[in-house]
Amino acid sequence: MGRAGAVEFTGARVLVMGLGAHGGGVASARYCAEAGADVTVTDLRDANDLAGSIAQLSDLPIRFVLGRHDAADFRAADIVVKNPAVRRDVSLLREARRVETDISLFLRLHRGPVLAITGTKGKSTTASALRHILTRSHPDARLAGNITVSPLSFSSELAGTEPIVLELSSFQLGDLLLTPIGAAATAAFSVSAVTNIMPDHQDYYASMDDYAADKAVVFASQRPDAWCLLSADDRWSREYCPPQPERVVRVTSTPPMRRDGPSAGFRDGWGVLHLPGRGDPVRLVEPDARAGGAHQRTNLLYAAAAALLFGVPAETVRRGARDFPGIAHRLESLGTAAGIRFVNDSAATIAEAALAAVESFAEPVHLIAGGSDKGVPIDAFAIAARRAESVHLLEGTATDRIVALLDSLDLRYHGPYSKLDEAFEGAVRGAHQGHVVLLSPGCASFGMFRNEFDRGEQFRSLVAERTAMVE
Repeated sequence: MGRAGAVEFTGARVLVMGLGAHGGGVASARYCAEAGADVTVTDLRDANDLAGSIAQLSDLPIRFVLGRHDAADFRAADIVVKNPAVRRDVSLLREARRVETDISLFLRLHRGPVLAITGTKGKSTTASALRHILTRSHPDARLAGNITVSPLSFSSELAGTEPIVLELSSFQLGDLLLTPIGAAATAAFSVSAVTNIMPDHQDYYASMDDYAADKAVVFASQRPDAWCLLSADDRWSREYCPPQPERVVRVTSTPPMRRDGPSAGFRDGWGVLHLPGRGDPVRLVEPDARAGGAHQRTNLLYAAAAALLFGVPAETVRRGARDFPGIAHRLESLGTAAGIRFVNDSAATIAEAALAAVESFAEPVHLIAGGSDKGVPIDAFAIAARRAESVHLLEGTATDRIVALLDSLDLRYHGPYSKLDEAFEGAVRGAHQGHVVLLSPGCASFGMFRNEFDRGEQFRSLVAERTAMVE
């Protein structure tokens, strides 16, 4: 892509709202500054909190306004680049003449193939697995988006022919509607997928319908030749009606039932894709694929089907799906100590994800869960508590609700603990050889941790210390 749109930034006053700690703000600021813009970065956090991000921009003439936002900066800016963590209802955004995001800037200028993945659960694993499979026939395939890598960070290196996999959150998709390109940006997607829709982010959205509507932006401008994969297993996904219904694949975690349209599911242990008029269903995900757990295999099926529909040969897809190793913080195996297996599923931020994690193991599970509240249902914790060998709760606003639920059902738990190491030690004390200690919080991480990745890394450190003690 290079600097194909640099002329519009030359001399422009660009305000990056929300520097963040995961690359999006840094990439936007660098991209605009290198394209000739006069860049100001503003963030409510202070320099200490953002030291790592600021250091990455130290070679550029960027002005920083930290610990506050100044309305004058918004009024003076030609372009405000919004970080997805910034709420859309912030009044200062109404001062902006033009709003962009790193995703909108990328999609306006990039002309190569893009495959977009969203969903409540499984989008990171699906996007990562898709890129893994694509690299077998497209070694230059890239992965970016909500996975904490901005596509602007590598846009200057692209030839324009590489397939780009974008993992997109509801915030990133909904934010496109604030930008000049709007939902038309999604016409760039050769393949789009919504892995599922479950209650989430209800501390941000007024209703589930609003949340589902933001997810639906991913296929809003579906081209006649583009494919869309949607879940057949949840109500909101079943109600979606993309523009090209004959190019919609309904995906299920059970045997595919639809014979009148494209469908994917599991038959005889295999993940298969059925396309009417194209013969027998194509086997894509083997019964012994490396990624374990029913929901992980469904994620693999989404990725494999997307790759096949993009044009990757079936045998190549099968090989890629077979050896996909999984990703950090999503049912990530961290090894064993004294016969106890440790698994990091810190990215599980809703109760259904924690339950799915517990159900992924045949062995007894000692679950570490709890955290801050996103305003979503917690009922699944009752099932998880019944199925787990023990439950160890971290303090938090959501945990208060979980405690009330478990108490009302006379279900046992330990804690709440004010520190992760205390919950970890409690889980290890109760575990025996052949058991699993699982961090799958089912809640947001705010308060005790910087984010879910920090939570997972702290758990990883505790496991490493435990492993060293045993050795």
